[in-house]
Amino acid sequence: MKRVVPTPFPVDPYLENPVVLGAAIRSARTQAGIRLEDAAMTIGVCLQTLVDIEAGKPGVSIGKILQVSQGLGVSLFVIPQSQREIARRRLSDLTVDNQA
Repeated sequence: MKRVVPTPFPVDPYLENPVVLGAAIRSARTQAGIRLEDAAMTIGVCLQTLVDIEAGKPGVSIGKILQVSQGLGVSLFVIPQSQREIARRRLSDLTVDNQA
């Protein structure tokens, strides 16, 4: 059986584009040691959908992205743009504290 190599989460919590979101989802899956095929089957999406999400392809529906992120334990937050930098700094501080 092929070994799953963990990949790190993106350092910045701001999801600037689909590639960053895909990297976060891939990281959650690989850090859990779950193969692509097993994750797709467990979450209930086709393998190609999961591959496309992890690759950051922009054509995947938001519904499928939310289904996959929830299935892999990746939380997405919505905040007003005026508060984005404050939230970004606080979230970065939390992740640094948890790694120490």
